[in-house]
Amino acid sequence: MNIQDITLLRLAAGYGLLIFPLAVMLWYRIPIVGRTVIAVVRMTVQLLFVGLYLQVVFRQNSLWLNLAWLMVMILVADVSIIHGCEFRLRIFLTPLFLALVAGTAIPLVVFVGLILKDASLTDAQYVIPIGGMILGNCLRADIIGVRGFYESIRKNEKAYLNCLAQGATLSEAIRPYIALACQSALAPTIASMATIGLVSLPGMMTGVILGGATPMTAILYQIAIMLSIFSGTAITIILGILLTTRSGFSAYGVLHRSLFVK
Repeated sequence: MNIQDITLLRLAAGYGLLIFPLAVMLWYRIPIVGRTVIAVVRMTVQLLFVGLYLQVVFRQNSLWLNLAWLMVMILVADVSIIHGCEFRLRIFLTPLFLALVAGTAIPLVVFVGLILKDASLTDAQYVIPIGGMILGNCLRADIIGVRGFYESIRKNEKAYLNCLAQGATLSEAIRPYIALACQSALAPTIASMATIGLVSLPGMMTGVILGGATPMTAILYQIAIMLSIFSGTAITIILGILLTTRSGFSAYGVLHRSLFVK
């Protein structure tokens, strides 16, 4: 089976689909038309740039080039999470970066090194897309989990400080907030796993089928990537919270207000 090429003229039909959402926005005066256009332009430019770069990466198939690209992806995700959570960049940049590295690297090494028989970390064909899928889900979950953790403590500060005043250590006082944050962040992935295949045909499975593999092979790939995504997400969330507590709280367990932009 051969993959069908998409010409620029045919791609224009895809851009033509934007008529429908933009028409709804204009008709109902939804004030996101400008943001939508900018997002589409950014998406196009970014993907074209990445496509050109990945051609070089795939051609070289170098371990160090693969790792360099993954580090760039993780750094961009790190900054996106901090901005999405409305935290100050200098406070959480390093701890969240380390959490993302662990949450991406551990399942990626297992997937490429153990699940795939003949692949290795030098195979950009596997490392880049699989690492990207794991990292993308970690990014979304971190925004929900880490922001939810600090927001819940800020909103329930009296109850939290009362817990500390009664003799609880920092780890004891934040334990219920960690549980709630992890539950909120992992819930979308759990829901996806529970309905996958029945409600939707996910990206990994569709891509493998379009690549010419049998449906059963595509299903096995999808199971493996979902397990990797869920594991990486859980690792990233818990490490993201634990590693940021040193910067987020004072020596007495009081939440630093300076970590919030607003």
